[in-house]
Amino acid sequence: MHGRDTKKPQCPVGERRCEHIDALNALRRELEELAELVLTDPLTRLFNYRHFSQALEQERERTHRNGQPTALIMLDLDRFKEVNDVWGHEVGNQVLRHVAEQMLTLLRKIDIPCRYGGEEFALILPGTPLPRAINAAERLRAAIEASPVMVEGKPLFVTASMGVSVFQRNSHFSAEAFVKQVDCLLYEAKARGRNRVAHPDLESMKPKGQVGIEEKAALYGVD
Repeated sequence: MHGRDTKKPQCPVGERRCEHIDALNALRRELEELAELVLTDPLTRLFNYRHFSQALEQERERTHRNGQPTALIMLDLDRFKEVNDVWGHEVGNQVLRHVAEQMLTLLRKIDIPCRYGGEEFALILPGTPLPRAINAAERLRAAIEASPVMVEGKPLFVTASMGVSVFQRNSHFSAEAFVKQVDCLLYEAKARGRNRVAHPDLESMKPKGQVGIEEKAALYGVD
């Protein structure tokens, strides 16, 4: 998930074979692997909670600088405890890996999918307004629902509930408050029957004076 510097150090005296350079290359590879482990969840290979916290702060600062909204999706698998109780933890792990693969397939390269903890995930979508974030969440929700995990030759279907909101230039709450807000929307989706996406009212999130997509289409004939 991370780019690597592939430029190789050169021997200062021009030797084709330099044991010190070979040792340095080996050390660099080990450091890259350690850096990868520090930032990623070993089970799903998504980013971990530590990287999530750092990335969310960075994207909030970016939003304040350039005005592009940062969307956050909190996702929790429905009735996941039943999966572990009935099928065992190894199947539960298989489900988590499968859902992670769905995220990596459907999200953009600039998006930041993270394992938040247990069966909960946090997805940071830089430069993404609320309508697009809702669409992304709905696509992911539908993909998870339609893509069972095969266990002993039988399909195991799982669903996910999600909360979605955005941090905008005029937002002044902390990262912790932002996460709490979206987490509350997630549990609203749970309370409304699971396997759904909960989000703020679109009109309430539109900055004053901003023309909506439908209004633009009516005014300018855009599709």
